[in-house]
Amino acid sequence: MSGSVEQGTGQTHGNTRMLHFLVRLPRPMEEVWPALATAEGLAAWCTAVEVLEPRLGGAVTLGGLGAGQVTAWDVDRVAEYTVQDGGRIRFHLERDGDDGSALRFTHEFQGDAASEPLWRGRFERLVDVLSRP
Repeated sequence: MSGSVEQGTGQTHGNTRMLHFLVRLPRPMEEVWPALATAEGLAAWCTAVEVLEPRLGGAVTLGGLGAGQVTAWDVDRVAEYTVQDGGRIRFHLERDGDDGSALRFTHEFQGDAASEPLWRGRFERLVDVLSRP
């Protein structure tokens, strides 16, 4: 199975924007989870991580996105980070077939920033990282 990044969809409610992606990954959930929930894993495809306390209420500082806290944490399934400058970033991981995973991503933020191309590029890097032997 090869990975794929489906077209991102967005919604706007006043000044709040929500971006959604579905990313199909060629690895089982237990191999994908560290890429979403550890400093080393996130740094490999998304952004540098200065602080990440892997628990509900833990501190998080994501380079370029800001500092905040872990607002949802279900080991091997859900990691959600709410950061001051970057809004709410949610990774929801599901099984996809025998050997794959589906990542449902939501980014809720304020303002007019065009984040779809930025996140698409990040997810293409994630697929690339997880496709390596």
